[in-house]
Amino acid sequence: MSGLVIFTVVASTGVTFAKMSADRNAPPKTGWANMVTELHVADLNVSLGFWKDIIGFEIAYSREEEKFVYLEHPEGQQIMLCQRHGRFETGPMKPPLGRGAMFQIYFRDIRPLLANLAAQNWPIYLGPREVWRKTGDRESGQQEVFVQDPDGYLLMLAQNIGRRVLTETEHDASTEHEY
Repeated sequence: MSGLVIFTVVASTGVTFAKMSADRNAPPKTGWANMVTELHVADLNVSLGFWKDIIGFEIAYSREEEKFVYLEHPEGQQIMLCQRHGRFETGPMKPPLGRGAMFQIYFRDIRPLLANLAAQNWPIYLGPREVWRKTGDRESGQQEVFVQDPDGYLLMLAQNIGRRVLTETEHDASTEHEY
């Protein structure tokens, strides 16, 4: 079995693709990312409302005939959205989509995102919270909140808040069971 994961959802019938104005209609300002996810969505217009109005992405370019948009955030993050069309479906598509996958998106500051989520009464899956995780010989901290997009894809929106060194005891305890 291949490691390729494709996300799609059941499309609603009779969806009208709204005219989009891609101000730039050009490749991403920050260049092409080394890895970009393409999410197949039930209703591109609904998804664009979430990704643009709440999360703050902008359209780099679109292909209307394919109901496809390439989005970029002013901080450099990139994602593609395509309205479901039947191709690249490797199994049954049942909402919520993306089960078993979580998309981690890091921002300089998640407070504006939290305000946008609250203003739209968007449901929070988990958080917001501060978490410190062991990352080798130190801990890395972040503020994070988990939400699902309109199709059920799970997103962790986070900001880094620093690093701290593990004490000798903490470091020794964390390496006792490593193989």
